[in-house]
Amino acid sequence: MTMDYTVIRSARRTMALEVTREAQVLVRAPHRASAAEIERFVAAHRDWIETHLVRRQTYLEQHPPLTDAEIAALRAKAKSYLPGRVAYWAERMGVKPTGLHITSARTRFGSCSGKNSLSFSLYLMRYPAEAIDYVVVHELSHIRHKNHSPAFYAEVARYMPDYKTHQAMLRP
Repeated sequence: MTMDYTVIRSARRTMALEVTREAQVLVRAPHRASAAEIERFVAAHRDWIETHLVRRQTYLEQHPPLTDAEIAALRAKAKSYLPGRVAYWAERMGVKPTGLHITSARTRFGSCSGKNSLSFSLYLMRYPAEAIDYVVVHELSHIRHKNHSPAFYAEVARYMPDYKTHQAMLRP
């Protein structure tokens, strides 16, 4: 059985595999790698590729792409819901964010800038309220700790002792 994949050549020394968000297989290879070497590399990693392709295809079937109307609805929900949650938790935590933005980021639910401005993905609205609150507390904790150190997670746990349960809700 042959496997479809795309080869991307660059000035690298080793070969690497990637299963993209769209369930496509990419092989990153050095310029000097022959087609036979690449084929052997793919064959040697066939089980890994198939496992990850099935996982990604299953995810895509369970999460079809959103329409423009659905995205607009999520954005509206985020704009109405998140400011209240941020205000609630900021007051409890004694921190003051400098701004709040809604983005369409797909790989990051939230972020905190160096100037303490918070950004949240509209896709966060697809998750339970507890998971949303975890992301809010997580980002507000970055106002005090600009990293993911033990002190940062102690800050998160101080306000949300069961944060790991809520964090797990965000995993696909």
